[in-house]
Amino acid sequence: MANETARIDKWLWASRIFKTRSIAANACKNGRVTINGVNVKPSHLIKIGETVNVKKPPVTFSFKVLQCIEQRVGAKLLPQIYENVTDAKQYEIMEMSRISGFVDRARGTGRPTKKERRSLDAFIEPAMLGIDDDFDNFDFDE
Repeated sequence: MANETARIDKWLWASRIFKTRSIAANACKNGRVTINGVNVKPSHLIKIGETVNVKKPPVTFSFKVLQCIEQRVGAKLLPQIYENVTDAKQYEIMEMSRISGFVDRARGTGRPTKKERRSLDAFIEPAMLGIDDDFDNFDFDE
């Protein structure tokens, strides 16, 4: 079942990081998959022990290869295939983007609804931006 090496696009698909092999190959072509900081082509051969970084905006996931496979396996077997070594800060970024998902609206989705606008205003308060509403202490003569 396990080999010494495997194609990165097949491994990403087989280890269920991407839903299809073509999506995995496109991610490699577009520079979203790196090994040791170097962008890789879909045909790149990975070895056991390498760390694969996958950018799925806004987060960059990191996986340590435990087995080189090219056939898709069940979800229960994934702990034997790779170890998730993603930094905790990446999960914080993911949580913040989930909470404030309406801040970065997709192009063409129109204006925010009234509920989204209120949530946006509550999220981006002047105090958060370091703006003080109290102008009494400001000297305009300077």
